[in-house]
Amino acid sequence: MTDAPSPVPTPEAYVLGVDSGGSGLRVALGRVDTDGPLFTAVCAEPVRTGAGGIDAAHLLEQLLPSAAELLERAGLSSSGDSPGQVAAFSIGAAGMATLGGRLRAELPGALAEALGVRRMALAADAVTAYAGAVGQRPGAVVAGGTGMIALGTDLTGWHRADGWGHLLGDSGGGAWIGRAGLDAAMRAHDGRRGGSPALLARLHAVFGLAEGLPGLLYPRSDRPAVLASFAPEVAACAGADEVAAGILREAAAHIAEAAAAVCPTAGSEGGDACEVALTGGLFRMGEPLLGPVREELARLVPQARVTTGTGDPLTGALRIARALALDDLRLPHHPTMLFVPAGDGASGPSGGVGAEVRNGEPESDGVPADGPVSGAADRPTDRDTSPVRHSSDISG
Repeated sequence: MTDAPSPVPTPEAYVLGVDSGGSGLRVALGRVDTDGPLFTAVCAEPVRTGAGGIDAAHLLEQLLPSAAELLERAGLSSSGDSPGQVAAFSIGAAGMATLGGRLRAELPGALAEALGVRRMALAADAVTAYAGAVGQRPGAVVAGGTGMIALGTDLTGWHRADGWGHLLGDSGGGAWIGRAGLDAAMRAHDGRRGGSPALLARLHAVFGLAEGLPGLLYPRSDRPAVLASFAPEVAACAGADEVAAGILREAAAHIAEAAAAVCPTAGSEGGDACEVALTGGLFRMGEPLLGPVREELARLVPQARVTTGTGDPLTGALRIARALALDDLRLPHHPTMLFVPAGDGASGPSGGVGAEVRNGEPESDGVPADGPVSGAADRPTDRDTSPVRHSSDISG
């Protein structure tokens, strides 16, 4: 990528934001001086992930035509020969922190050549979820869907809790709730303690005979999504079934524990009245889950101010791009969580040199900062068909 200085954007300049997850790719064109997108485009095919991580070429195959379409709708050319019309670019991608090495290596040069954009940020989708829900204020976000991850910052570093996939964590997420509900149903089927006849009835309605469930579930590569598809059934039974209500209370405890782990500490910026934003499809289950979550948060984080995130990860990507364009990115830079290539003309916390991420080892010998690469079948980012999937299929 060239080190030529970025043109100073005018208020009418444009920014591009991208959200890449298991449900596909979403691209939005906005303006530096206006919140929200002007135009959006959707590519239903998820970006491929292989042994080398997220496939940068496949992402560009979808992104560049979509960006050209949006620029054309705005009356602009997509040619990189017209520098300055796209002032900044930001992408949030599922798996960026652990699988995004090729994107960080290839996207800056490719986008500079194709679109003439030199200010850009490549972020984990948990970061764009944070920006969408909280903005650039200190606080915490809990993003829940098939999985569950909490992310917090005092604007000097990132603090992550969970989001480790359904085999190692994602406690309290949709797959966790669905599995607990199916376990209670199978206990009722067997006559074991802890069973729920109500949930067994819902198993029959959704999946058929209980004996056939293993044959339906185990061969699937999207097992987390299948498990999560039963979570709304647990919520629907919770009002009249104590076992279902107990599952949601336990899920709420896990969610609140993750939020408490990432809230800025007392005395730090934002720590005395921590904003905790709940975002993602999991929380659309409503009061059966939200009520216990609020109770647990009040117990564990009494200083928390609980909000419902108004912006999704695509909104967050646009906000980060606008902040880059205006040299006003206050969220902490980090080599994998929020990567801002050197020479883009943008300033920000840590100078782009790697703010701390607690609950994750620092990068050493090529090991990602927040853990080893998980298998594709174990990530909630692979063609997630669950009705409670993450707003952006959030994963590490």
